[in-house]
Amino acid sequence: MALRHDSGWRARLVESYPDLFHPAGDPLTAEGWPAVDDGWRDLLERACARIRKAVRADGGSFRATQIKEKFGSLRFYYRIRDLSPRAAARVQEAIDLAEARSATTCEVCGERGFLRAGGWLATRCDAHAEGRPAVPVDDGFENLHVDRRADGRVRYRFYDRDADRFVEAGRPRRKGE
Repeated sequence: MALRHDSGWRARLVESYPDLFHPAGDPLTAEGWPAVDDGWRDLLERACARIRKAVRADGGSFRATQIKEKFGSLRFYYRIRDLSPRAAARVQEAIDLAEARSATTCEVCGERGFLRAGGWLATRCDAHAEGRPAVPVDDGFENLHVDRRADGRVRYRFYDRDADRFVEAGRPRRKGE
């Protein structure tokens, strides 16, 4: 997929957060360069601000290693060093929120979008859907995020787009359960 974009905001993002991207000279060559379309600009700016706040409060380090779209939503890969468990959890929460928001945001324009099928998965608004049908979701499972923790526990949360936060939930039940 060819990205329709102006690299200006990406360069400004990398330059604004050298502590997260660690650019060496030209921001276009920074590890973690955001390889996403323009519609996800706002959610990446929010994520970077949240990550910086968590890292600075703790004194460790963070390095974005790859930011891309995969299966219709954002993937944000990184390395951390010398962060407390609390700060690492705050970093992960910032990234989880950005990834959840991407699943509800048109990657092209930033308006409310839905996961759509057709050749490859993409999150698009109706105007940029390019004829792709929305992926059907069972009632009650919209914006559900399942977190599998290292200790084996599972946490169920719903993403509230309007508030840009997660809402804890019990395990949702399918019809007939």
